[in-house]
Amino acid sequence: MSDHYFSGTPAGPEQRRTISARIWDSELELTTANGVFSGNGLDLGTSVLMRESPVPEGTPRLLDLGCGYGPIALALALHCPGAVVDAVDVNDRALALCADNAAALGVADQVRALRPEQVPDDVRYDEIWSNPPIRIGKEALHELLLTWLARLTPDGVARLVVGKNLGADSLQRWLVEQGYSCERTASAKGFRVLTVRSG
Repeated sequence: MSDHYFSGTPAGPEQRRTISARIWDSELELTTANGVFSGNGLDLGTSVLMRESPVPEGTPRLLDLGCGYGPIALALALHCPGAVVDAVDVNDRALALCADNAAALGVADQVRALRPEQVPDDVRYDEIWSNPPIRIGKEALHELLLTWLARLTPDGVARLVVGKNLGADSLQRWLVEQGYSCERTASAKGFRVLTVRSG
Protein backbone atom coordinates (compact mmCIF):
# COMPACT_ATOMS: atom_id res chain seq x y z
CA MET A 1 0.00 0.00 0.00
CA SER A 2 2.96 2.34 0.57
CA ASP A 3 3.40 2.71 -3.18
CA HIS A 4 -0.27 3.39 -3.87
CA TYR A 5 -1.23 6.57 -5.72
CA PHE A 6 -2.81 8.14 -2.63
CA SER A 7 0.43 7.82 -0.66
CA GLY A 8 2.05 11.16 0.13
CA THR A 9 5.45 9.90 -0.96
CA PRO A 10 5.37 6.84 -3.24
CA ALA A 11 7.99 4.19 -2.55
CA GLY A 12 10.64 3.28 -5.08
CA PRO A 13 12.63 5.40 -7.51
CA GLU A 14 10.66 7.51 -9.93
CA GLN A 15 10.53 6.22 -13.48
CA ARG A 16 9.08 8.82 -15.81
CA ARG A 17 7.47 8.13 -19.16
CA THR A 18 5.56 10.10 -21.79
CA ILE A 19 1.99 9.29 -22.76
CA SER A 20 -0.50 10.79 -25.17
CA ALA A 21 -3.99 11.71 -23.93
CA ARG A 22 -6.84 12.90 -26.13
CA ILE A 23 -9.18 15.32 -24.33
CA TRP A 24 -11.71 17.62 -26.01
CA ASP A 25 -10.20 17.12 -29.46
CA SER A 26 -6.70 17.95 -28.25
CA GLU A 27 -3.84 15.47 -28.15
CA LEU A 28 -1.80 16.16 -25.02
CA GLU A 29 1.73 14.83 -24.52
CA LEU A 30 2.05 14.30 -20.77
CA THR A 31 4.81 13.06 -18.49
CA THR A 32 3.74 10.41 -15.97
CA ALA A 33 5.54 8.04 -13.63
CA ASN A 34 5.10 5.00 -11.43
CA GLY A 35 3.40 5.59 -8.08
CA VAL A 36 0.72 7.92 -9.47
CA PHE A 37 -2.84 7.18 -10.52
CA SER A 38 -3.16 5.75 -14.03
CA GLY A 39 0.47 6.42 -14.88
CA ASN A 40 0.32 4.30 -18.03
CA GLY A 41 -2.29 6.41 -19.82
CA LEU A 42 -5.50 8.37 -19.45
CA ASP A 43 -7.88 6.22 -17.42
CA LEU A 44 -11.30 5.39 -18.79
CA GLY A 45 -13.23 7.21 -16.05
CA THR A 46 -11.45 10.50 -16.63
CA SER A 47 -11.92 10.09 -20.38
CA VAL A 48 -15.68 9.64 -19.87
CA LEU A 49 -15.85 12.63 -17.50
CA MET A 50 -14.19 14.98 -19.95
CA ARG A 51 -16.05 13.73 -23.01
CA GLU A 52 -19.44 14.06 -21.32
CA SER A 53 -18.86 17.47 -19.68
CA PRO A 54 -18.92 20.98 -21.16
CA VAL A 55 -15.79 23.08 -21.40
CA PRO A 56 -15.91 25.93 -18.83
CA GLU A 57 -16.17 29.46 -20.18
CA GLY A 58 -15.13 32.91 -19.00
CA THR A 59 -12.83 33.37 -16.02
CA PRO A 60 -13.83 30.67 -13.54
CA ARG A 61 -11.95 29.46 -10.48
CA LEU A 62 -11.64 25.69 -10.92
CA LEU A 63 -10.52 22.79 -8.76
CA ASP A 64 -9.15 19.48 -9.99
CA LEU A 65 -9.54 17.33 -6.87
CA GLY A 66 -7.11 14.41 -6.88
CA CYS A 67 -5.26 15.79 -9.89
CA GLY A 68 -2.64 13.06 -10.35
CA TYR A 69 -0.21 14.09 -13.08
CA GLY A 70 -2.74 16.68 -14.22
CA PRO A 71 -4.78 15.64 -17.28
CA ILE A 72 -8.00 17.29 -16.07
CA ALA A 73 -6.37 20.47 -14.79
CA LEU A 74 -4.27 20.87 -17.92
CA ALA A 75 -7.20 20.33 -20.28
CA LEU A 76 -9.27 22.86 -18.33
CA ALA A 77 -6.51 25.46 -18.54
CA LEU A 78 -5.84 24.88 -22.23
CA HIS A 79 -9.49 24.99 -23.28
CA CYS A 80 -10.54 27.81 -20.93
CA PRO A 81 -7.71 30.36 -21.12
CA GLY A 82 -9.40 32.64 -18.57
CA ALA A 83 -9.53 29.95 -15.89
CA VAL A 84 -7.41 29.63 -12.78
CA VAL A 85 -7.07 25.97 -11.80
CA ASP A 86 -6.03 24.59 -8.42
CA ALA A 87 -4.72 21.05 -8.96
CA VAL A 88 -4.87 19.34 -5.56
CA ASP A 89 -3.41 15.99 -4.54
CA VAL A 90 -1.77 14.36 -1.51
CA ASN A 91 0.84 12.63 -3.70
CA ASP A 92 3.98 14.76 -3.98
CA ARG A 93 5.21 12.91 -7.06
CA ALA A 94 1.91 13.56 -8.81
CA LEU A 95 2.05 17.26 -7.94
CA ALA A 96 5.59 17.57 -9.33
CA LEU A 97 4.50 15.88 -12.56
CA CYS A 98 1.44 18.13 -12.81
CA ALA A 99 3.57 21.25 -12.38
CA ASP A 100 6.09 20.04 -14.95
CA ASN A 101 3.32 19.21 -17.43
CA ALA A 102 1.75 22.64 -16.92
CA ALA A 103 5.09 24.29 -17.67
CA ALA A 104 5.64 22.13 -20.75
CA LEU A 105 2.18 23.00 -22.10
CA GLY A 106 2.55 26.72 -21.39
CA VAL A 107 -0.16 26.97 -18.71
CA ALA A 108 2.00 27.22 -15.59
CA ASP A 109 0.53 30.67 -14.91
CA GLN A 110 -2.98 29.13 -14.75
CA VAL A 111 -2.41 25.82 -12.96
CA ARG A 112 -1.25 25.64 -9.34
CA ALA A 113 -0.28 22.19 -8.07
CA LEU A 114 -1.05 22.13 -4.35
CA ARG A 115 -1.36 19.84 -1.37
CA PRO A 116 -4.78 20.20 0.31
CA GLU A 117 -3.37 22.15 3.26
CA GLN A 118 -1.82 24.71 0.89
CA VAL A 119 -5.25 25.88 -0.33
CA PRO A 120 -6.37 28.95 1.67
CA ASP A 121 -9.54 28.36 3.69
CA ASP A 122 -11.41 31.21 2.01
CA VAL A 123 -10.99 30.02 -1.59
CA ARG A 124 -14.27 29.16 -3.32
CA TYR A 125 -14.68 27.37 -6.65
CA ASP A 126 -17.05 27.88 -9.56
CA GLU A 127 -16.46 24.29 -10.65
CA ILE A 128 -14.92 21.22 -9.03
CA TRP A 129 -13.80 18.38 -11.30
CA SER A 130 -12.85 14.99 -9.92
CA ASN A 131 -12.35 11.32 -10.57
CA PRO A 132 -12.42 10.80 -6.80
CA PRO A 133 -10.25 8.18 -5.06
CA ILE A 134 -13.02 5.71 -4.28
CA ARG A 135 -10.55 3.13 -3.00
CA ILE A 136 -9.54 5.20 0.04
CA GLY A 137 -12.72 3.83 1.64
CA LYS A 138 -16.24 5.13 2.09
CA GLU A 139 -15.66 7.09 5.29
CA ALA A 140 -12.56 8.87 3.99
CA LEU A 141 -14.24 9.52 0.64
CA HIS A 142 -17.30 11.05 2.29
CA GLU A 143 -15.11 13.31 4.42
CA LEU A 144 -13.11 14.36 1.36
CA LEU A 145 -16.21 15.22 -0.67
CA LEU A 146 -17.97 17.11 2.14
CA THR A 147 -14.82 19.14 2.78
CA TRP A 148 -14.39 20.27 -0.81
CA LEU A 149 -18.02 20.50 -1.93
CA ALA A 150 -18.48 23.06 0.85
CA ARG A 151 -16.07 25.26 -1.13
CA LEU A 152 -18.40 25.60 -4.12
CA THR A 153 -19.69 29.10 -4.84
CA PRO A 154 -23.49 29.45 -4.42
CA ASP A 155 -23.97 28.80 -8.15
CA GLY A 156 -21.06 26.40 -8.40
CA VAL A 157 -21.10 22.87 -9.79
CA ALA A 158 -19.04 19.76 -9.17
CA ARG A 159 -18.53 17.16 -11.88
CA LEU A 160 -17.59 13.71 -10.59
CA VAL A 161 -17.04 10.41 -12.38
CA VAL A 162 -17.53 7.17 -10.47
CA GLY A 163 -17.63 3.57 -11.62
CA LYS A 164 -21.05 1.97 -11.38
CA ASN A 165 -19.46 -1.11 -9.81
CA LEU A 166 -17.65 1.14 -7.30
CA GLY A 167 -20.86 2.54 -5.85
CA ALA A 168 -21.80 5.47 -8.10
CA ASP A 169 -25.52 5.08 -7.45
CA SER A 170 -25.18 4.80 -3.66
CA LEU A 171 -22.83 7.81 -3.69
CA GLN A 172 -25.45 9.79 -5.61
CA ARG A 173 -28.08 8.91 -3.00
CA TRP A 174 -25.71 9.82 -0.18
CA LEU A 175 -24.95 13.24 -1.70
CA VAL A 176 -28.68 13.97 -1.94
CA GLU A 177 -29.06 12.93 1.70
CA GLN A 178 -26.36 15.51 2.56
CA GLY A 179 -28.52 18.25 1.02
CA TYR A 180 -26.92 18.49 -2.41
CA SER A 181 -28.61 18.32 -5.77
CA CYS A 182 -26.97 15.39 -7.57
CA GLU A 183 -27.96 14.48 -11.10
CA ARG A 184 -26.59 11.68 -13.22
CA THR A 185 -25.78 13.54 -16.44
CA ALA A 186 -24.10 10.71 -18.33
CA SER A 187 -23.48 6.99 -18.17
CA ALA A 188 -20.88 5.32 -20.36
CA LYS A 189 -18.51 2.34 -20.29
CA GLY A 190 -19.49 1.42 -16.74
CA PHE A 191 -19.08 4.94 -15.35
CA ARG A 192 -21.55 7.55 -14.11
CA VAL A 193 -20.96 11.28 -14.44
CA LEU A 194 -22.57 13.04 -11.48
CA THR A 195 -23.30 16.77 -11.49
CA VAL A 196 -23.51 18.14 -7.97
CA ARG A 197 -24.87 21.52 -6.84
CA SER A 198 -25.76 23.04 -3.51
CA GLY A 199 -29.34 22.08 -2.66
